[in-house]
Amino acid sequence: NPEKGAMILNLIMVAAGLVILILAGDALVRGAVNLALRLGITPLVVSLTVVAFGTSAPELIIAIQAALEGAPGIAYGNVIGSNIANVFLVLGVPAALVAITPEAAKSRRSYMMMMLATAAFLVSCAFGGLTFWHGVGFLLFLSFILYDTVQGASADAAGEVEDLDTDITGTWIAIFLLLGLVGLPLGAELLIRGGVGIAAAFGMPEAVIGLTIVAIGTSLPELATTIAAAYRRQADVAIGNVIGSNIFNILSIMGVVSLFGALPVPPGIMMLDLLVMLAAALALIPFVYGAVSLTRPIGVAWVLGYAIYIAVIVGVNTGTT
Repeated sequence: NPEKGAMILNLIMVAAGLVILILAGDALVRGAVNLALRLGITPLVVSLTVVAFGTSAPELIIAIQAALEGAPGIAYGNVIGSNIANVFLVLGVPAALVAITPEAAKSRRSYMMMMLATAAFLVSCAFGGLTFWHGVGFLLFLSFILYDTVQGASADAAGEVEDLDTDITGTWIAIFLLLGLVGLPLGAELLIRGGVGIAAAFGMPEAVIGLTIVAIGTSLPELATTIAAAYRRQADVAIGNVIGSNIFNILSIMGVVSLFGALPVPPGIMMLDLLVMLAAALALIPFVYGAVSLTRPIGVAWVLGYAIYIAVIVGVNTGTT
């Protein structure tokens, strides 16, 4: 039976993708944090750069493909949906398992940059969408953020990090980073392909697939990395990964994609997504500017809230198809 065979293949791809994501996420955290020690900078800085870029790779690949195929809705939905999932799902699930206690002062500056990027993106969307010059501006802003982040790196990180494999060699650090950066997009690709195949087999509309499976699937690298960081008690890596990934999603991905041509904002449900994206960004304020820990009840509430959001998307889309 060809249909049964296709379903089995899709299930295998989903399972393989999940396994690769978990292993690659752990490898990237181990490599990135130990690299921070070798370079004399904080793990937060590495998570805002190397880790964030690596875990945003699936979004970049999918967004470029969408732009080249004349489907701006997929590019917008992927980035907006991923930024929402990064907060409520990527931080919510680890917090529900292991409470995350960040050192608030460390991530304040990067969070401010994330909010500026979010505001610039929302204003651009309010005026119809992104153009070539929006892309240039976004990439210049990203360059400034990266420069500012590296310049602000602390030279005394060793005393701030616990539970590290400080005896691993430089070669193994490179291997861990390579496995993470290669494995994360590979695992995400397998899971997305399998998930889309399963969804199509059950007759789900393409709009629902794009706003749910694709957005969640491309956020799984962040989820795998953040869970690994939380269990290793690297709260700064967990928070920094999400903030850095959200910055990269907006400035790098939408910036690069805009260079391929104007991207008009799709009508309808996208307004709901933009509002939820803003709410997700604002939800981080107590954990960045206050002494508030991301406890298990908060993590559970975020995951449940995200599930409700997905249910609304599915309901709206299935109701209009």
